[in-house]
Amino acid sequence: MSRLAYVGVLAFVVTGSAWLEIVLRTRVLRRFVRLVLALIPGMVIFVAWDAYAIAQGHWTFDFDRVLGWQVVAGVPIDEVLFFVCVPFAAILTLEAVRAVRRWPVGDEDSS
Repeated sequence: MSRLAYVGVLAFVVTGSAWLEIVLRTRVLRRFVRLVLALIPGMVIFVAWDAYAIAQGHWTFDFDRVLGWQVVAGVPIDEVLFFVCVPFAAILTLEAVRAVRRWPVGDEDSS
């Protein structure tokens, strides 16, 4: 069960903000290309950073606490998912605040 701890936290993070997409109609998932373009740069940079830090011996992951699948250079899939789930939750939260405050996003119809 402890192998699911990291994934459980990530599921909690996504669940805690996913309802905003439905209730406040933030349309984050409808703008999928924009979402992916927002997530990929950070994910690439931080996965590379993790891989470097692991290779240099700066830190490690306890493979009794993660799923154990390594994606690249010793970086577990759980860590890669972290760099997707947390920014996704942040984007949902930002878009929810924008929806409630009626702040313009910049892609509204001009008609």
